[in-house]
Parts: sequence; C-alpha cells; structure tokens
Amino acid sequence: MAASMKGGLAGLALMAGLALAPAGAAAQQLAAGQVSGLPVPRYVSLKSDRVNLREGPSKEHRTSWVFQRAGLPVEVTAEFETWRRVRDADGTEGWVLHSLLSGRRTVLVSPWSKDKGETFALRESASDAASIVASLEPGVIANVHSCSGGAWCYVTVNKLSGYLRQDRLWGVYPNEKLD
Repeated sequence: MAASMKGGLAGLALMAGLALAPAGAAAQQLAAGQVSGLPVPRYVSLKSDRVNLREGPSKEHRTSWVFQRAGLPVEVTAEFETWRRVRDADGTEGWVLHSLLSGRRTVLVSPWSKDKGETFALRESASDAASIVASLEPGVIANVHSCSGGAWCYVTVNKLSGYLRQDRLWGVYPNEKLD
C-alpha cells in the first residue's frame, strides 16, 4: 500500500511540476487548434438562427441548449474533428458543429449589465467627447471591424456605425487589436 501511495504522490508531483513549468514548446502548440490551426481560444459567431449546443462532440450527445440568434458571438475553447467547444457570454459551454460557425467577428454590448435602462454610447469617433450616433442597450449584437488594442472598437449595428469602448464589449479580448 505504501508503494502505491508513493507512486501516486510522485505522479501528482510530476503533474504539479509540469503545470508550473515555464511556457515553452508545449504551450506554443496549445495556441493553435489541433484541427484548424487557428488560435484557441478565439471568438467566432453563429451562422444560423438555430444552433444546437451539445454535451459532447457528436450528434449522439444530448442537446443541452439551442442558440436562436444568428450572429451571436461565442468563444471557441477547444477543437475535436468537425466539432468546436464554445462558450457564450453567460459562460454556458458545449459542442457545436464547425459548419454552424462563422469567422465573422461580432460583439455583444455589455451583456453583464444588470442596470435597467442603462445604455452605451456609440460615438462618431474614438473619443468620449465625440458626438453620440446612437445609444445601445445591453445585449445588442454589433459587427466589429477594428479595435485599437484596448480603448475603442469601430462597429456597425444595422446601418449605424461608430465607436464603442472596448471594455464594454464581449467578443473581443482585452487589449486585442483588430484591423
């Protein structure tokens, strides 16, 4: 018994050492998806108004949720064959067939906001002093065209375009620069 316990502790120590090891070749391999070669994690959007979120990467797995908003941004967190594990703005995770995802970048305007009646200014230029083009409610989906890398993103909502503060958007990473 002592020998098996010792082996188990040695295995835990080895795993802990690997977890604390400096980022190297293994970490660089994790940066790209094993199937697509694209970065993981990354943001994408839903192509369809009806996308099944499954418990595992096959059609045999149970559907745990059905997304009903084309253009909704989701974060790809893993890849397996033709399946992508995604997470939505609420933190719900599951598997989606890759053909139901688009590389088109979209964002949600402040989905975490719980203040009834709160709106967010879509501005004419990348400045808090710029004229307001529109006031957007939390949860609005916008197409993102560019981000400065921490302060502002240029977006369109229907036929309106302007700038939103990057920290008020879900679907772009903090300090992410998009051209």
